[in-house]
Amino acid sequence: MNHNKKPVVQITRIQKFSAAHRLHSPHLTDEENKGLFGKCNHPNGHGHNYKAEITLRGPVDPQSGMLCNIADLKIWIEEAIMKPMDHKHLDMDVEWFKTNPSTMENIAVFVWQQLTSVMTMPELLQGVKIWETDNHFAIYKGEVVTS
Repeated sequence: MNHNKKPVVQITRIQKFSAAHRLHSPHLTDEENKGLFGKCNHPNGHGHNYKAEITLRGPVDPQSGMLCNIADLKIWIEEAIMKPMDHKHLDMDVEWFKTNPSTMENIAVFVWQQLTSVMTMPELLQGVKIWETDNHFAIYKGEVVTS
């Protein structure tokens, strides 16, 4: 292989976790929340078996043949996803969700922020996909807009 040209690859690791939440925004009234979120606004919450897909993208290291060591990625996922969220009530146990509704979109943003804070190579993070059910998911790629 020509060591001046490094192929760029994507790798993805899937991690499953279980968590409870209540779709409820502190920015809305109780009636607005009930109208917007319906049965998912139940005061006691409800749970999901989530699936997170973490995708990294970058050049293959010519010496190791890897984009990054999967063992490192597993450690980052443990710190960013499993410890703070697995078998927790997101709205009660995770400080960030006390002021941000625990939608699948916000869960994807939270996971991105958590990962980039623990990764030694956060520039490799390409995307976070959060499956809330078998039928829908959210993808976050670190983009923001100014309102």
